[in-house]
Amino acid sequence: MDALLIIGGLLLMLAGLVWLVMRAFATSLLWGWGSLIPPITLIYMVRHWARARGAVTLIGLGVIPLVVGLTLLASKDAERLAAIIRLDWLKPEVQTPAELAIDLGGELNGQPFRPQQGELIDGVLVLREGLDFFALRELSIRLPQPVDGAVRVDVLPQDSGNLPEVELSWLLPEQDLPEARRLSRGYTLHLDLQPQAPNRLVGDFHLVLPPRFKTSLSGRVELYRDRLRYVDDQVDTRYDSRDTVAHVVQDYLQRRFATRDVHELKLPLFTFKGDTLELQVDAQVAGRSESLPIRLHKRPEQGWAVEGDRFPVLPAVAARQPAQQAEVAPVEERLSRPVDRRQRFSLARLQRNPEQYRNLSMRLSRAHGGTVEGRFVGIDNDGSIRLSQQMGSGGGQASFSFKPEEISRLEPLEP
Repeated sequence: MDALLIIGGLLLMLAGLVWLVMRAFATSLLWGWGSLIPPITLIYMVRHWARARGAVTLIGLGVIPLVVGLTLLASKDAERLAAIIRLDWLKPEVQTPAELAIDLGGELNGQPFRPQQGELIDGVLVLREGLDFFALRELSIRLPQPVDGAVRVDVLPQDSGNLPEVELSWLLPEQDLPEARRLSRGYTLHLDLQPQAPNRLVGDFHLVLPPRFKTSLSGRVELYRDRLRYVDDQVDTRYDSRDTVAHVVQDYLQRRFATRDVHELKLPLFTFKGDTLELQVDAQVAGRSESLPIRLHKRPEQGWAVEGDRFPVLPAVAARQPAQQAEVAPVEERLSRPVDRRQRFSLARLQRNPEQYRNLSMRLSRAHGGTVEGRFVGIDNDGSIRLSQQMGSGGGQASFSFKPEEISRLEPLEP
């Protein structure tokens, strides 16, 4: 409404000025050319008020909606009004440098695809265009097995077996949830990615889907392997992510208990609101279970840190370890591997024992279309399934509830 009032007022004022110049030219050619200069325009209005009165009245009528519109804009968004007055809209837009060097050509669902974010974490490759909670366009490729190191994948349309699952999603202006399409065969895929320190994968990407999907992409991509960010090969603790907080807490526990044997670190669900976090942390420290409250505070220069942390840095680990210890470690790792909760999973089993699946990453398909991925939080009092989802690169989280009758399919994405 405020924009319409401002535009309407400006149009009325412009029409009045044009009318005033036309009246000046009708008076004489000299007055006409002189009326194009503001001081002479004022003189003409005073000397020939009878001729200029109608045009001046129209200009005055335009001032009324202009002032009302600016007042409404100031009450709703004072910063935007200040930017308009400062003529910021005339200044060239400064493009912030992209974090990742992604150079893809082609289209997704018939539209140009220019992703700003990319990652390959836990065997899932994701390319996102748009920085909002729901991406404008998103491509995800779920590999059959998690990867560690270089990635080489080649798939042809005639291939069968355990192939990567490809999912497209896009958000239309009139929709609240994005639409999604998924396929597991009948496409062409080529991935050749090499690790790049400290936590990136760089290489060739080529994808061609069947014609009905209107998707063909080719070029080079750069992807994150985790949700940490680095500055000068050191973890940037100023970046808001769950991995950053886990890294800070892990380092704190190692120095507090003077041991590097800190495993199975468990953090509760949390969101980044403000510069303080209070967490109840569980971990296995030197073979014993520890549960302790931890308060973290974020400072502009230092980033996230545990309050009251005065513990010294641990000495460097020796370059070589006994061969016997190296042989025993894989055995212990296999024995401590958790049970795969994806086996025999069902919605009824989840409703009977929600605690067994809490904080597990899941994909929910709605009966009326659309999919949502997030971590299972619990079951509401009315029986609704609640999922929590991270908001892009900002680090915040949002929670969604779905009634059982709205769910067509629910599947866990991790053991």
